[in-house]
Amino acid sequence: MFWVPTNFLRHTAVISSQVIILTFGYGFLGAVLYYDYLSPPEQVGDLWRHHPGELTMVVTLIATVLSVITATLFAISIKEALRHRMSRPISLIQLSAGVALAKGSIILRPEHLRLTTLTLFVFGVLRLLTAGWTTLLTPTYFLWPVQMRGSEIDITGPAFSTLLSAEFQNQGLAAIQDNSFEVLDIGGMLSGFSAAGFTYGLPGTFNFNGAKYNVSTQGIVPTIENYSGSDGVPGANSTRLGFCGGNVTVNTEPILGEHPGVSIPQGFSRNYSMLQQGLTANVSCRALGSNETQYVWNTNNPYLIYSNAAASNYSIAGLKLWNITAKCDANTSMMQEYVTMVDASGNASLIASGFLPSIVCPGPMNTNQAYASFTIYSQGFYKYRFLDASVCEVNPLLTTVRANYSNGLISSEAISSTPLQSENVELLSFVAGVARFQAITSQGLTSSAIGDTLYSIYSSTTNTSIDDNLGNQTQVYKELEEYWRGVVEFSATFLRSGFMVVGSFPDNTIPDNLSSPVNGTMYISTIGWTRRSTSYFVALFPITIITILTFACALYSILQARKENGSYRTTFDASNTLHLIMASAAGSLPLEDFNNRGIINNEDVKVQLVESENDYGVKKKFVIADQRDSVVDGNARVII
Repeated sequence: MFWVPTNFLRHTAVISSQVIILTFGYGFLGAVLYYDYLSPPEQVGDLWRHHPGELTMVVTLIATVLSVITATLFAISIKEALRHRMSRPISLIQLSAGVALAKGSIILRPEHLRLTTLTLFVFGVLRLLTAGWTTLLTPTYFLWPVQMRGSEIDITGPAFSTLLSAEFQNQGLAAIQDNSFEVLDIGGMLSGFSAAGFTYGLPGTFNFNGAKYNVSTQGIVPTIENYSGSDGVPGANSTRLGFCGGNVTVNTEPILGEHPGVSIPQGFSRNYSMLQQGLTANVSCRALGSNETQYVWNTNNPYLIYSNAAASNYSIAGLKLWNITAKCDANTSMMQEYVTMVDASGNASLIASGFLPSIVCPGPMNTNQAYASFTIYSQGFYKYRFLDASVCEVNPLLTTVRANYSNGLISSEAISSTPLQSENVELLSFVAGVARFQAITSQGLTSSAIGDTLYSIYSSTTNTSIDDNLGNQTQVYKELEEYWRGVVEFSATFLRSGFMVVGSFPDNTIPDNLSSPVNGTMYISTIGWTRRSTSYFVALFPITIITILTFACALYSILQARKENGSYRTTFDASNTLHLIMASAAGSLPLEDFNNRGIINNEDVKVQLVESENDYGVKKKFVIADQRDSVVDGNARVII
C-alpha cells in the first residue's frame, strides 16, 4: 500500500507557495521583456507623480511581505531538513551551521571555512530579498518611445516648382523685381535678429504663427499638432503666397508597435524627435576690395528732393533720394531707390540717423555657375558707417533636419544638406525675393532694422567700439551672415506654412506628388517598467537562490521520511534554543570545557538525536554517535 509521509502535505504547501512567488517574479519580468515597456493605469501614474513617497512606501511594504514569506518558507524547509539530518551522525559544528541557517544567522569559524562561507552566503541572499523585490516592483521614470510617421509639403521637387510658378502668376509676381512681392511681414527681420544674436550668446527664441522656435526655424514647419501654433482658419485669399497666419495641417500619427494590445500611456509629458525637410543657407560676407572689378556698387548720386529750412524740430526739414546701383553679372545691373530724412542742407546726423541700403541680385555673379545662389550688396552710412561696402554670397541648401519638440519649443539641427538643383529655380527666386523684400522694407527714413540689429548685438556682446571701423569687423560680418541665414530659413517656413495651412488644398490633403514623408519618435515621459538593464535579473537572483534551496530542503525531508517510514512524532525545532537545551541535558553529553582547545574538540564531536518509541517521541536527547546501539536498546529510536 502506498504510504504518504506525515510531512508530505506540509512540504508540498511550502514548495507550491515558493514556486508561486517565484513564478510571479519571473512572470512579471517576462512580461516586461516581452512587451519592452509596461506602465500602470493613468490614475496610478498620477498618484505616483504627486505622492511618490507614499506609494514608494506601499511598494516597499509589498516587497517586505513577499520577502518575509519567502524567508519563512525557507526557514520551515531547512528546519525540517535539519531534523531529519540529525537522525544520522552529525558534528556539532555542522549542527551549529544548520541552526544558523534556520535562524537566518551566521557562524564565523575560520577553522571551518566552508560552513562559514555557506552561512554568510545564505545570510546575504536573505537580506537581499527585500531589495530584490523592491527593485523589481518599483516603477521608475522613463521615456516610452513610439515611432511616428506622416507627411508634409515637398518644396524640393519639380511638381512644387511648377505649382510655385503658377502661384507667382496668380499673385501677379511676374519677376523677382516686382515691387508687389510683399507677401511677408516682420517675421523675416525677427528671424534674422534671433539667429544673429544667438551666435553671440543672446537669447534666441523666435515666434511665428503661434509656434515657438529655438534660435531660427531651420526652414521647417511644425509636424506635431500640439506645437503647430495658430488654430485660426484663414480666408480664401490668405493661403499659399497670401499666407497671413492660420492652422497648419498636421497628419503625423503614431505607428502601432509589435504589441497593439498594449495601450500607449498619456504620460506626464511628450517630446518628439522628427526627421523633416528643411532649408538653410551658407552665407559668406566680406568687404569689397578696390581691385575687385567684377563687383560694381555705386552709392554716389544722392540728391535733395525736399527742403524746408523753416521746419520745426518735430517736422521733416529735408529728404534725400538715393539711387543705389549694383552690377549683378556681365549683362545685368540693378537699381534701388531709397529716401532718407536729412536737414535742410542735405546733411544727416552721424549719431541719430542711419542708412544701410542693400541690393539683392537673384543669381550668382559668375554666369558659369549653377543657378543655385544669390548675392547681396550692402553698405552702411552715418551711424552704420562701421559696415563698409560689402558683398554676401548666399547659397541656399536643402536639408534633412532633426527637429526636437520639447517643452513648447522647437529646436532643429540640420544633419545633411544638398545644394539647389535646376528644378529649384522658382524656389530660389522666392528665397531671393524674401531677402530683397527684407532689404527694402528694413530701411526707414532715419534708421535700418538690419543696421540696428548689427549695432545692438555688437554692443551687447563686446567691450570694444563699433564706430569708426575700430570694432571687430569679423564679428560684424559674422552677424550679417547669421542675419541673412535666419531670413532664408524663415522664407522656407513661411512658404511651407502657406501651402500647408487649412484650405490650401482640397480636403486639406497634400497630393502625393507634393508630399514628403516625415518620420520620427515620440518620447512619452511616464513611470513603469522597461527592459533597460540587467538590474531586474540581478533582483531575481536572491529570490531564485532561496527558492532552489527551499525546494532542495523540502525534497530531502520528503525522501528521508519515506526511507524512515515513521509515524507522527512530536516536533523537534533545532532553531529553538529551549529544544536544544532540553535534548542536550537529557543526553548528558560528555563535552570538554570552554577553553580554545575544548571548543575546537567539541565542534568535531558527532551526535544523533534519539527519541522514545512508545509515547510519540515525547522524550528526546542528544547522544554521542557511537553510543547509538545502547540508546536504542533502552526503548529509544533515532528521530525521523
